[in-house]
Amino acid sequence: MSVFRVKERQLAYQKISFHSFPLDSALRAEWMRTIRRDNFTPTKNTRVCSRHFNATDIIVTPSGLRRLQKGTIPVLFEWNGHEQPPGRPSVWDRCPRPVIDVPDLGSDSDSKMEVVAVAADHMYHVTPERASGMAAEIDAMQLKLNEMESRIEVLTLRQRFGLHRLEGSNSDFRFFTRFASYQHFMAFWKLVEPAVNSKMVRITSTNKTASSSSSTVFHPTTKLPPIEELLLFLMHLSVGSLLQDLAERFSIHRSTASRIVSTWTHFLYCLLGSQRLWIPPEVVRAHLPPEFSAFADTQVVLDCTEIFCQTPSSLLLHSEVFSSYKSHTTFKAMIGMAPHGAITFVSGLYAGSMSDREIFKRSGITKLLQPHMAITVDKGFLVDNLAGCKVYRPAFLSNKKQMSREDVRRTQAIARLRVHVERCIRRVKENKLFDTQIPLCVGT
Repeated sequence: MSVFRVKERQLAYQKISFHSFPLDSALRAEWMRTIRRDNFTPTKNTRVCSRHFNATDIIVTPSGLRRLQKGTIPVLFEWNGHEQPPGRPSVWDRCPRPVIDVPDLGSDSDSKMEVVAVAADHMYHVTPERASGMAAEIDAMQLKLNEMESRIEVLTLRQRFGLHRLEGSNSDFRFFTRFASYQHFMAFWKLVEPAVNSKMVRITSTNKTASSSSSTVFHPTTKLPPIEELLLFLMHLSVGSLLQDLAERFSIHRSTASRIVSTWTHFLYCLLGSQRLWIPPEVVRAHLPPEFSAFADTQVVLDCTEIFCQTPSSLLLHSEVFSSYKSHTTFKAMIGMAPHGAITFVSGLYAGSMSDREIFKRSGITKLLQPHMAITVDKGFLVDNLAGCKVYRPAFLSNKKQMSREDVRRTQAIARLRVHVERCIRRVKENKLFDTQIPLCVGT
């Protein structure tokens, strides 16, 4: 209704019609003036009932429709003296009520005296004493309530798995994340946190190939904070925790844990893979350990490592990924380490049947090497004509019955240097996911 003080109840049981506001702006303004509604804007659904128009302004069509004559204005309102006909009595007013006879209780004075006497006999007539000790009791109960809530919160945190369970023990933190301590983990988190809030793309059931290069950024939608999601991912990578186990630990659904692992795998691959690991030669020389004094021009120590993978059903694919060295289907990668221990190169994954020379050629490291540099490699790296620099490699026996004293000493010296990159690879294998048989889809 658009007219003030008109109720739907008053319109019941009456032959009325409702009429919309005219489209003509001048006539529409005249309607607004006569209705007297302040701050009111009519819409296409706003109506005025026929009781506010004169009977001569309404035309009944042969089909029974009630229409207004052209130029009609509503003029019948309470404020201009128009009285509404009385409405129909309600059901309550129309229903007869039984008459209850009240016996005579005597004179008015006796009744008043009896009422006063009865009122004085009740407890609520007496003014209650002030409860001065209730405030102190309420305060004591409030303190006890706060203490119990704090204990419940502590017990809840102890039951739920998270960073708060690990930050007090470096040994536990290293076991679950492979970070040396909580401080090392937080230092890494501060580096990736800005990208988490701006570049992370969520992996969903309908978005399996999303990447951080997408123009649309999907922000976290799980109940876990991003830092807890990173902990979940590291536990899957380092300890090899199954998705069902992670879901139980973090009180989430298994599918949610799966999406978190997929999201962080793609995110860290794109983020960390875009960082330049290669160190300039002058920086390598500045941090050269004494053990490399005889090979001072060494820029990187290279070695390949293999990871067991799922056996494919295709015989052709099986022959490609089968490693004769491991007698198993594997993925193969090359890792480069600077003399002082920093990882400076990581290749992609290749089929286990590929040779060290072929991986060296395909990895792209030849673009980084310069003639004044040197690399230290194992016997399998026959890359003298590919490297474009000096190559330190253990000597071969060839057709000789035994090596010369110089070749033996040189081989031993190179082996002592290469042991560092082998230790680095061992640290990679400490992550349970890389020390077990991984699915073929990881390498695709």
